[in-house]
Amino acid sequence: MHEKNVNLVEAAIKEYYFNHFELIHVPSRTSEREFGYQKFNSGMTRHLTIKNDKDLHFLLMTQVPSDVYCSNACYSFPNLPMSEKDWKEADLIFDIDAKDLKLGCRKDHICFKCNSCQSINDQSLKCVKCNSDKFDIISVTCQSCISEAKKEVKKLVQVLTEDLVINKEKIQVYFSGNEGFHVQITNSEYQILDSRERADLADYIMFNGVMPETLGINKQNSSKTSLPDIGERGWRGRAAKEIFGSKSKRPKIIQEILLGGYSAFQSRLEEMRHTIGVRIDPKVTMDVHRIFRLGGSINSKSGLSKILCKDLEDFDPFSDACLLGDEKVEILANCPISFRLKNKKYGPYVDETISVPKHTAVYMICKGLADVT
Repeated sequence: MHEKNVNLVEAAIKEYYFNHFELIHVPSRTSEREFGYQKFNSGMTRHLTIKNDKDLHFLLMTQVPSDVYCSNACYSFPNLPMSEKDWKEADLIFDIDAKDLKLGCRKDHICFKCNSCQSINDQSLKCVKCNSDKFDIISVTCQSCISEAKKEVKKLVQVLTEDLVINKEKIQVYFSGNEGFHVQITNSEYQILDSRERADLADYIMFNGVMPETLGINKQNSSKTSLPDIGERGWRGRAAKEIFGSKSKRPKIIQEILLGGYSAFQSRLEEMRHTIGVRIDPKVTMDVHRIFRLGGSINSKSGLSKILCKDLEDFDPFSDACLLGDEKVEILANCPISFRLKNKKYGPYVDETISVPKHTAVYMICKGLADVT
C-alpha cells in the first residue's frame, strides 16, 4: 500500500481504537491466549501475551495494527514457540464467507486488478492496458451475499444447539469485518477436541460423506427401506424434509427412490450436501493453533469492524460495522462496480477524483479501488 494511503488508513484506525475501545472483545482467560498483529506493508508479529484490557489498549494505540488476532486456544506458555506452548484446549470456531457460497450475484460485484500495471477492469481475460493475464480479484459485498451468509449461520446454530446440545448463550456470532461471519463457542465440552476430531465434526456439520445406509437405504437389499420421517431430529429429519417436502408426498417419493436404486440415491445425497449442509471453511474449524481475528477490531480488507451480532436478523454490516469517521476525504477512485455504505450508493468511478466520507475512502483504499490524491 502506498505511503499516503497507509497514513490515512492508520490515522482512521487509531481514531477508531481511541473512540471505540469498548467494542473490543477481550476474551476470557486472556493471559493464556496468544495474540498477534500485522501492520501495513509488513509481516505478522505473533507469540505475544496480553494480560488485560489495559495492555491491549496500549498495544492498539502504540502499534496501530492493520489487523489484530487472538488464539482460539489456551496455552500454559502462549508467548513461547509453538512446540513449547503446552496446548490445553481451544474454543470451537467457524468461518462462513460469502465468496465461498458461489452466489449468482457475485459476478456483479467483482473486478480485476492487473498484477503488472495495476489497472482495474471488470473482465479477467486480458488487461486492456498491458495485455497481462495475471489479475487479483477484488470483491465488494452486496446485501444478497450477507443474507445468504446469514442463512448459513442460522443452519449452523441449529446444528450446534440441536445436535451437539450446545447452549445458545455460549455461541457468539460476529460479522467478520469483510464478507461473512465468524462463530465462536466458548467453555463447551468440545474445547478438548484435537484437530482430527474437529475435522470429523466439520464433516458432520457440512453433511459430508453421508451414506445411503444412514438414511435407511441398503446396498445389498435396496427394496427394503427405513427412510426417515420429517419429524425426526438431526440430519435424518432435515434430509427427510429436503427429500419429501411434505408427509403426503412421502409414499410416492419412496417408490421413486426404490426404482432409482442405491447409486442414484447416493448421488442425490451428494447434491443435497450443497443445499442442507452448512457451508463452513473446514480448515478454520480444525486448526487448534489459529490466531483468529479479534472481536471489535478493524479488518484491513475493508476498514469495517469485526463486530458482535446481537440480533442477526436485523444486523446490517454496511451500517452497523461501518464505524470510522464521516469527515470528507478526497481520493482518486477507479472502481468499475458499485457498493453501499451507510445507506448511500457509491460508484462506479473511472479515474475520478471524488470527495467521500472517511469510512468510504478507507473502504475503497483497503479494497484497492482508490488512492489518496
